[in-house]
Amino acid sequence: MSAFWITLFVLLAAASALFLLAGWKQRSASDGDRDRLNKTFYQQRLQELEEDEAQGVVAERPVMVRELQQTLLTDIPQHDAAQARSSSRWVLLPGALLLIGVSLGMYLKTGGLTNVMAWMQVRADYPQLRARVMDPQAKPLTMEELARLQLGLRSALQAEPDNLNDWTMLGRLGMVLNNASTASQAFEHALQLAPNNINLKLDYAEVLTRSSDPQDNREGGVMLRDLRRQQPENLRMLGLLAFNAYGQQQYDEAIGAWQAMLKLLPAGDSRAAMIERSIEQAKTDAGEQNSQLALTVSLSPTAEKMLPQGGVLYISVSDGVSPVPVAVKRLPLSHFPLSLTLDDSNAMMPDRLLSAQHQVQVRVRISRDGSANPQSGDWFGLSAPTPWNGHSQMAVEINQQQP
Repeated sequence: MSAFWITLFVLLAAASALFLLAGWKQRSASDGDRDRLNKTFYQQRLQELEEDEAQGVVAERPVMVRELQQTLLTDIPQHDAAQARSSSRWVLLPGALLLIGVSLGMYLKTGGLTNVMAWMQVRADYPQLRARVMDPQAKPLTMEELARLQLGLRSALQAEPDNLNDWTMLGRLGMVLNNASTASQAFEHALQLAPNNINLKLDYAEVLTRSSDPQDNREGGVMLRDLRRQQPENLRMLGLLAFNAYGQQQYDEAIGAWQAMLKLLPAGDSRAAMIERSIEQAKTDAGEQNSQLALTVSLSPTAEKMLPQGGVLYISVSDGVSPVPVAVKRLPLSHFPLSLTLDDSNAMMPDRLLSAQHQVQVRVRISRDGSANPQSGDWFGLSAPTPWNGHSQMAVEINQQQP
């Protein structure tokens, strides 16, 4: 930073010196031009007097020469001229100060001095931030501190462009901060230094897979298929390949990758259930699932006597474990018994489809005022958790009243 300020002051000093020098020379040149003009006029007038004397027009030439000399001396007052020149040169000083002030003001407004100072502070904090992120016992860095660490790391890489570990760290910081551009560029540099590093290739493929650019997704898919030929039992690679293929609606490839993962997972691994749900979801999106829940709703005699006018029927299907519904259907109150079907079009969330469940529980509620939340006095019916294979017939009787 000191070099920057030194350079700035040198440039301002040079500009001020040129400004003052130009004004000084202009004034000196003006005075010199006046002296030369007076001398030229004096010489020309002497020559005219000699010609007049030779022609007999002038009789007293010496007297006229003395008068001409007196006129020339009168036109060049030595003391006053020097004082005037000195005063006029001092007028240039405010101009030089104005030049410096305007230059500094424009830089402060448009030169990004605040950003430069912030960058210098980041460089000063970088060693301490890096030490913290490397220490598992240290307090985790906040997102703002991670962003500052990323900037400091980029600055450090300017001095060490062949540091593989730093390029890798920069790429992973970009992933954490959701900065796809930084992550992609960092992993590209890292792969230039270590082209056969499988982990780097997986990191880069993950960035491409998570990108919003379809071309990046396709490029990531090509990388992952190549890695599968090299390491067919790499779980991380299979997971990324499945996610990449699913995002590109290549459901058969995604299902195949997830099924390969299931074979590699140890017994009882908690990831198996999530993978199985993903497979069912992919099958549904591919049109391989045609799940429908056929439901018959009836009323108990007591409930039938207390049907409200203008009520609304809410039907919700859960997995029997979580209270959050998998599918919901809302119907105006009509005749009973009522027969209807539910399918994936009634799903509450696209990642929790009815066809992906292994058991279901149905709750049917009559809302007196149309409210989606249960109210005291509402009549409802609840089925027992029932195994679900995608094609089931269930019956629910409305026979209970909400306390």
